[in-house]
Amino acid sequence: MTWFPFALICLLGWGSADLFYKKGTDEEDKQSHLKIAVWVGLIMGLVSFCLIPFSETGFSAKSFFVSAGKYLPASLGYIISMIIGYAGIRYLEMSIISPVQNASGALSAVAIVIYFLIAGKLENLSEEISTLDVAGTCVIIAGVIALAVTEQALSRKEQKLEKEDRKYKYGALALIFPLLYCLFDTIGTAADGIILDEESGLGLGEIDVLILYGITFFVAGIACYIYMWIKNKKPYNPFRKHEWPKLAAACCEQFGQIFYVFAMAANPVLAAPLISAYCIVSVILTRIFLKEKLKLAQYICVAAVIVGIILLGISEGLASR
Repeated sequence: MTWFPFALICLLGWGSADLFYKKGTDEEDKQSHLKIAVWVGLIMGLVSFCLIPFSETGFSAKSFFVSAGKYLPASLGYIISMIIGYAGIRYLEMSIISPVQNASGALSAVAIVIYFLIAGKLENLSEEISTLDVAGTCVIIAGVIALAVTEQALSRKEQKLEKEDRKYKYGALALIFPLLYCLFDTIGTAADGIILDEESGLGLGEIDVLILYGITFFVAGIACYIYMWIKNKKPYNPFRKHEWPKLAAACCEQFGQIFYVFAMAANPVLAAPLISAYCIVSVILTRIFLKEKLKLAQYICVAAVIVGIILLGISEGLASR
């Protein structure tokens, strides 16, 4: 299979995760983001330990620490960005957060191209990318960025109309969460593109990356759990019924992550912006299930991204003939 179906499945998985992140977030709970991190750490850790027998390197004690060192920039970038993103859900609607956060897909694609240019490997990359690929990617990037700008403008209008609403009273300050997410996720995605690239990667296979990232997030989840235990003087029970949306979010996150690494390994420059379009799935799902309202401009942006995805699909179909 080519990178395209992997990226598309990841897009659906992560878009669904956003819906459950929002459903599992209590706006009055200041530790809600830490509780989500605990669940994501549990699921990713469980999957990672199950994958260890399938590791490409075998993961001896020495090789594990060497590989962990190689992957540390990517894993830290992701974990920091995700926990920041979980915190931001308390203050803004998901239809605002997700598009702003996912501008990282465009930024990371640029960063990866710059890396290949410096490394002298841009010529090999250009052989794999067609004119239709470029057109589809540009349409997706334009749609995601336009949606982010549109959401920011709508958020400002809501602030004026609903100054007493806790969701909006933080104003522009609340946007610091998705912007910081975008920054750290760009670092993580660009690092992944470089590490996972089949031609010029750092020697880590897809399964190894899943294991390393999962174990790193597992450690982060344990750290969050211990912090809350010390802070609250009692342990957090993640298995209560009202915590189940966090479990669903963590499962969707891990599901998307599995397909993400294979897509990024095959074609990081095209996969990164396409996967960032999962914000479109987030916007549509929150409109359906959480009744977040969409304006005409938002629908236009969603349509543009869908057109871009179709163009990439056509290009991949032609290339496979």
